[in-house]
Amino acid sequence: MKLNLLSCDAHRPDKRAIAKCLTEIAGADASLARELTDILLEGDVVDIEIGANSSSAFRALRKLGIDYEIVE
Repeated sequence: MKLNLLSCDAHRPDKRAIAKCLTEIAGADASLARELTDILLEGDVVDIEIGANSSSAFRALRKLGIDYEIVE
């Protein structure tokens, strides 16, 4: 399933936690996850693809204050 990560509404976003979440749900390596986190926090949309356990991925994104939209 493909997602667009639109923005992060957290008052003080935790870059390390967001990067770890992207590593877990999107299967990205650590350096790519950090780069995607920086892109997201700058205000640009990030496209990711998540695996089979989508309900926990959605929960993790909501917990971090990340707005997303489902593409597929």
